Amino acid sequence: MSGIWTAVGQVANFAIGLGGNPLAIAGLVPIFAMALTYLRYSAVDPENHPINVNTVNAVYDFVIVGGGSAGAVVASRLSEISNWTVLLLEAGGDENEISDIPALSGYMQKSEMDWMYQTTPPGDSPYCLAMVGDRCNWPRGKVLGGSSVLNAMIYVRGNKLDYDQWEAQGNPGWSWKDVLPYFLKSEDNRNPYLTRTKYHKAGGYLTVQEAPWRTPLALSFLQAGRELGYEVRDINGEKQTGFMITQGTVRRGSRCSTAKAFLRPVRLRRNLHVAMQAQVHQVMIDSNTKTAFGVKFERNNRMHMVLAKREVILSAGALCSPQLLMLSGVGPREHLASFGIPVLSDLKVGHNLQDHVGLGGLTFIIDDPITFTKDRYQNFGVAMEYILNERGPLTSLGVEGLAFVNTKYAPPHGLWPDMQFHFAPSSVNSDGEQVKKITGLRDSVFNTVYKPLKNADTWTILPLLLRPKSTGWVRLRSRNPKVYPDIIPNYFTHKIDVQTLIEGIRIALNVSNTRTFQRFNSRPHRIPFPGCRQYAFDTDEYWECSLRHFTFTIYHPTSTCKMGPPTDPDAVVDHRLKVYGIKGLRVVDASIMPNIVSGNTNAPAIMIGEKGADMIKEDWLGQKNAG
Repeated sequence: MSGIWTAVGQVANFAIGLGGNPLAIAGLVPIFAMALTYLRYSAVDPENHPINVNTVNAVYDFVIVGGGSAGAVVASRLSEISNWTVLLLEAGGDENEISDIPALSGYMQKSEMDWMYQTTPPGDSPYCLAMVGDRCNWPRGKVLGGSSVLNAMIYVRGNKLDYDQWEAQGNPGWSWKDVLPYFLKSEDNRNPYLTRTKYHKAGGYLTVQEAPWRTPLALSFLQAGRELGYEVRDINGEKQTGFMITQGTVRRGSRCSTAKAFLRPVRLRRNLHVAMQAQVHQVMIDSNTKTAFGVKFERNNRMHMVLAKREVILSAGALCSPQLLMLSGVGPREHLASFGIPVLSDLKVGHNLQDHVGLGGLTFIIDDPITFTKDRYQNFGVAMEYILNERGPLTSLGVEGLAFVNTKYAPPHGLWPDMQFHFAPSSVNSDGEQVKKITGLRDSVFNTVYKPLKNADTWTILPLLLRPKSTGWVRLRSRNPKVYPDIIPNYFTHKIDVQTLIEGIRIALNVSNTRTFQRFNSRPHRIPFPGCRQYAFDTDEYWECSLRHFTFTIYHPTSTCKMGPPTDPDAVVDHRLKVYGIKGLRVVDASIMPNIVSGNTNAPAIMIGEKGADMIKEDWLGQKNAG
């Protein structure tokens, strides 16, 4: 029984951290049910959590900064070489029993596992006007496993033409045929239909499958796609355009983060040390030889230094990696000089910030009581079904269907869609006020637009722009590494981005208008945002105003340490991911993408970790380990 009370204490503390009642996590599931979840994992999961070392050695062969979607992969793969010593530094702590439950992913945001970044209020091109302070919330994982612990677990690789474009820009070895083996290397796909094709594989560390449970609307979404002339297909296979039931990084109905996938199985390797609650402040670089030789980090309110005999590897993500580079003297000369930081390599660090953006809260109402609502599915019976059978609504990814569609602005061959739909059998109103909290919606907007839907059955399409023309920056606000950087996405500075999204919104309206959805009497929710009342519904002006109010991202920041050839004035790393002008320093995470991929970015970040680890092995061992 002592294990139960330990779990009760852990869950209570986490609930308090969320601002919720410690006797019921934000009103979700009874605390003793969470304790049983804790015991279930302890009993049946053969992989214990990674060991958090108390003492860090003075020197390692490789020091990896960031244990997220890419960093966990790099640490696991480099430690396969038994005579290499590897240190993984993670600013956050470990996962817990709550983060394992797919349907509670939204409750990880705004918690201790989240960096809780916000964008800087916009200038001439407004966005996020419906959010408090005109700021978009950008959650990023401050936890072992990184954002793979906070995200919606969606497994999408992007379009093959994305990677062919990377190579065409002067990055040899990054075409689709080159990166596909690294997607396969990680993958343990549990769908036999897919593993019989050349595009999927079983047996890797990362489990990928459909959620065990979904609402009846998921199949309706596929049928609606057929009505609109799209095929139902494997969007990670030969062609991307089409509709599909979502595949996610889940295992036995629970989240499969990169920490669970790549670090738990190797936790007993003596050459791999994992240090949590260790926030790196700076990469140490010899100013004479321009060689990275270690890092400074803070742990338990004390500063520490650790040396790297071979390389320092930044896998801190598209926001933290550029911040650390700039704090270490690698970045735009004028910007660093304004903070009195000596410039060791003048590079466009922090530029080229790209993100997928779309319209949040595009809501449709139906008459049938079949949608996912908090009151209907977050109760004791549902919790017990999850605990005892690893099934039921708590295994839901939230996003039940995906589609890639072509607007009139997409390439005419139809093979490179410019719009992605995330279909959810719920909306802003379905989960009490939790969605309002994590998106930062103003009370006035929520009360006016979504509160009237409190007892309604609703569903959502989130239309996302896949290849935005508008790019932004990450910039320092201080020399203090604990001061968050300025995040300036510059959404909608190119008119074509708005025009493409409006076309995508109208395709989403057509989904609702299909015979399939009309069986449920589906119709769009028409209450406008308070700042858009002057425009008639479904005019271009109405949708542009809506986009600039409920500006929504599912948190795909990339490209702030751009990969490119020496001739590219914007490049930060070369095609081997080595930082220009600095020896012994690489960046291995989503920040190296020259252009954002056409789809969710977690699977590509894992691929980058796999390929980056192999490059390091090739460079130091003279051997190729591809695939």
